[in-house]
Amino acid sequence: MCMQHDRHPIFCLIPPYLLDQIARNGNKEQREAALRTRAKDATFRSLRMTAQPSRNPPLLAATALAGKRRSIYTADGSETLPGKLVRGEGQPVSGDPAVDEAYDGLGATFDFFAEVFDRNSIDDAGLALDATVHFGKAYNNAFWNSAQMVFGDGDGQVFNRFTVALDVIGHELAHGVTEDEAKLMYFNQSGALNESMSDVFGSMIKQYAKQQTAEDADWLIGEGLFTKKINGVALRSMKAPGTAFDDKLLGKDPQPGHMKDFVHTFDDNGGVHINSGIPNHAFYQVATRIGGHAWEKAGRIWYDALRDPRVRPNTGFLRFARITSDIAGRLYGTGKGAHQAVKEGWAAVGIDV
Repeated sequence: MCMQHDRHPIFCLIPPYLLDQIARNGNKEQREAALRTRAKDATFRSLRMTAQPSRNPPLLAATALAGKRRSIYTADGSETLPGKLVRGEGQPVSGDPAVDEAYDGLGATFDFFAEVFDRNSIDDAGLALDATVHFGKAYNNAFWNSAQMVFGDGDGQVFNRFTVALDVIGHELAHGVTEDEAKLMYFNQSGALNESMSDVFGSMIKQYAKQQTAEDADWLIGEGLFTKKINGVALRSMKAPGTAFDDKLLGKDPQPGHMKDFVHTFDDNGGVHINSGIPNHAFYQVATRIGGHAWEKAGRIWYDALRDPRVRPNTGFLRFARITSDIAGRLYGTGKGAHQAVKEGWAAVGIDV
């Protein structure tokens, strides 16, 4: 995410510590791209902090519309949103990879939530899905601003275009689901849980599109985002947090996978992109222990937990873990396979429910 916690956060994909690493260690062109991205993110933060709630009109279920409604715009290298409409719902491929990847990614995300959780778009009220591609010059990020998706093209040296990974699109749109259901504060453990929910949904969206089992999935977030010049396979690994990259420019993946390695920091909104590795790994442990498709039982437990009224804005790992355990017992039987898998999965990351 780009910013500190406030009423209207901007959810960015690339953690600020990665941009800082590039600004410190990169060549002139890489540093300039990283600094431009950081400056834009700071501007978005300021704009959102001064935004009034009335600018976000209430979404009423009574006016909900069924079916996908996608609109893909291009900023053509400018910083104007939404930009020029390039492809609308049902229109043929444009021939622009970024446009068509965004269109397909938004559709795959809509289909996942509709078919798996019977959810009508991000807000469960038929919200139209809009996205802008080719935003800015060498913009090294993608974000959800509570109204639409925005994708940069990357700098071509560190990052490829940000539409290339389906789980990235799913991750960002899933912030809208969390925002709608739980309003988790974007700071410390609740913020890391917020990030983890997006990784969980993003990974499941990719797995659902490929019809992969939990055992067959790679559990990587952002595979393909790094260029071949970077020694890394993805931004994060839910299967093995801390192993996604180890590069002289970016440093080593800092994510922990266990509470004993929890990172106490004020950077990155209290380590929201770092400590998310812990609940990420817990979900991986639960899904692989249950077996089959992750979205069938493990995903249902996490989704129901996100919507549970016991989840408060400041909910941390332990409270959320206890809620998932309670829901697993209620859905699949106390002490039975799925319930036991949830308890063991959280225990594997140092959280006893």
